[in-house]
Amino acid sequence: MKFIEEVVVEEFLPTFRSLLAERLREEGLTQSEVADLLGISQSAVSKYVHGEVDRNERLAADGTVTDLVDRLAEGLATGDMTTVEALVEAEVAIRELERGGVLATLHEEAVPGLAAYEGNAIHDPDGRIRAAGQVRASVRRGLRVLRNTAGFAAMVPAVGSNLVECLPDAGTIDDVAAVPGRIIDVQGEVTIPGDPEFGVSQYVAGILLAARAAGSEARAAVNVSYDPATVAALEGEGHAAAEFDPEADVDEAIAAALSGTPDASVLYQTGAMGVEPIVYVLGPDAPTVAERVRAVA
Repeated sequence: MKFIEEVVVEEFLPTFRSLLAERLREEGLTQSEVADLLGISQSAVSKYVHGEVDRNERLAADGTVTDLVDRLAEGLATGDMTTVEALVEAEVAIRELERGGVLATLHEEAVPGLAAYEGNAIHDPDGRIRAAGQVRASVRRGLRVLRNTAGFAAMVPAVGSNLVECLPDAGTIDDVAAVPGRIIDVQGEVTIPGDPEFGVSQYVAGILLAARAAGSEARAAVNVSYDPATVAALEGEGHAAAEFDPEADVDEAIAAALSGTPDASVLYQTGAMGVEPIVYVLGPDAPTVAERVRAVA
């Protein structure tokens, strides 16, 4: 695990200070004046100016970095910019470079898993990286509930179950985390084949997205075998239920079901030729829908 701050310290700062010290000297400042402005020793300035510090050539050639160095050098040399103002400009540039710029690229190379997240806004508390991690963690908690629910294995349909949860702004199945493959019943034991991933569920994720498109605020869903008693038990727990047509277009079928029962958090279909009857339990997150299933298992 390598923090992006390590990339900043190890790669950006030596390169940036070296370039800025060199430019300030070109503006006519003495080594002592440069040292005072940068808050470093004269010997460090000498090393920067004489090329005794390794630069990251990708950073040194990056337009954002070179523009920053030019602006700061000119502003500091003329007195039009204070050191505090220069620091703020540098910090802003660093955040930009971390958010999809060359620093993000360098960080992705050090931590390859980050490459899956467009923009790599690692410091954004509302960004996709953090949200995705929270969703996967939520699905894991829900899976623990299902695994420890006596009777859940008997509720797993022949096609298998899945527990899904989506990102707040989900638009496609790539925004929905689920179990890769499906949850299956193996001789009465719940078997979960892998850790939650995004984009691995088709139908359960599709039902959830269709419900959201029709106005539902649900962010999670789980499917179980259809049984009239299960639907009745869920209604007895206070969850409104609505039936949909398994042979119709999914989006249209779910929209029609929710138009009649807008607050439905239980959607079900009773089967058709080649279509197994299924109940879908929806809710705000994976642990909640898992607990709803546990209550009627």
